[in-house]
Amino acid sequence: MPRWLPRAMVLALALYAVFQLGSWAFHQLIGLLINILIAFFLALAVEPAVSWMAARGMRRGLATGLVFLAVMIVAAGFVTLLGSMLAGQIIKMVEGFPDYLDSVINWVNTHFHTDLRRVDIQEGVLRSDWLRNYVQNSATGVLDVSAQVLGGLFQLLTITLFSFYFAADGPRLRRALCSVLPPARQAEVLRAWEIAVDKTGGYLYSRGLMALISGIAHYILLEVLGVPYAPVLAVWVGLVSQFIPTIGTYLAGALPMLIAFTVDPWYALWVLIFVVVYQQFENYVLQPKLTSKTVDIHPAVAFGSVVAGTALLGAVGALIAIPAVATLQAFLGAYVKRYDVTDDPRVHGHRGPRTGPGLLTRARRLWDGRADAGGPKKQGPGEGSS
Repeated sequence: MPRWLPRAMVLALALYAVFQLGSWAFHQLIGLLINILIAFFLALAVEPAVSWMAARGMRRGLATGLVFLAVMIVAAGFVTLLGSMLAGQIIKMVEGFPDYLDSVINWVNTHFHTDLRRVDIQEGVLRSDWLRNYVQNSATGVLDVSAQVLGGLFQLLTITLFSFYFAADGPRLRRALCSVLPPARQAEVLRAWEIAVDKTGGYLYSRGLMALISGIAHYILLEVLGVPYAPVLAVWVGLVSQFIPTIGTYLAGALPMLIAFTVDPWYALWVLIFVVVYQQFENYVLQPKLTSKTVDIHPAVAFGSVVAGTALLGAVGALIAIPAVATLQAFLGAYVKRYDVTDDPRVHGHRGPRTGPGLLTRARRLWDGRADAGGPKKQGPGEGSS
């Protein structure tokens, strides 16, 4: 046995053990790493406001605290108002449910010549097996829901603390990062940081603008239908549909449909149709144009980045994919050498000069050749019929 073989085997086993340990640690900390990533982008989003107040003599920590306090007050007020409105509408819907059920039963009896009664339907529902199973599953799922709520609150607290430290100690973090890099690399890191701040702010600006447009459109619809709490519902639809990716549209549209159902069941159908139509308009017309202008990326690239981000990190990836891709594109654009474009008309979408006969000319010549080959031959001077 060669003398180096035992050492190589020990080294290979040690590297394999280190790899397994690193893989295990990464999978255990993936949730924390995602929270830190979200906190970093939130810190980039509030960086302009914090820097503006710090440039006017305010301490950076105090400025960061004021920004976060303002955001928390607005969010708490909105959630409180929305919760009270939702509770009142649910109570109203429960109280009016017998009347809705009577109207449905009368319609069915009139059109289908049946003899249904509300008492029979209620007894059948109360004695059904699916209701008993639903109550049992709901009782056993209370602890799971409580655990999920506590976990969500802890995750929100973690993200808030990390984003506060990133925003308050942004200059110190940049100095610590630049202290381990040569001067040339330091300039590149600082430029990438500024690009990330600009792109993240532009992305949030585009989302805020789309939330405003969506809120105004849904407010007009709800006011026309006479649905109560139209301003609050419009704000709910605008914020949830834009800042909760993938499922935000469905969550946003469910609440106005529920409130509209308490007024008239047909109004809920009109709200559903409007939500679906507006979502298509936003996906194919509004969002690509606004996103491409504010973060300066092509609409197809924006759509592809959202799909890729969703596949990698789920909802978090969909939320941060566009600013991340825009930052990377702007940073790498400085290292791509560009040349002057030729004056060839094909660059501008026009056809180049023709080098031969056109398609119609070639087709006509081919047709004439086939006609000559298949037609009657011309008689010569010595030929004739006898």
